Amino acid sequence: MYVLMDIMVSPGGVGVSVSPYVAMCQQIFEDAGLTHTMHGYGTNVEGEWDDVMAAVRRCHEVLHEAGAVRITSHIKLGTRNDRAQTMADKVTSVQQKLAD
Repeated sequence: MYVLMDIMVSPGGVGVSVSPYVAMCQQIFEDAGLTHTMHGYGTNVEGEWDDVMAAVRRCHEVLHEAGAVRITSHIKLGTRNDRAQTMADKVTSVQQKLAD
């Protein structure tokens, strides 16, 4: 099953700056071959369900190994079975409506 996910990973016990930890997760999504787009408060990720969930698990594992004592992830998931739709398709749909 194909899934679109928005995830915000919040490592605890690592100080004020979390950008090194965000970069670690970005690399995990990249290494997994998943389509992903980072934004100001998280990352949009798309791919097959099992691949996406394996990457989320790997993010937690790697961040714990890097010293994060606690990790909270806020995740929104979207699936559909009537047609294929990517993140880019969703953005394009809205942009077309704005142009009308």
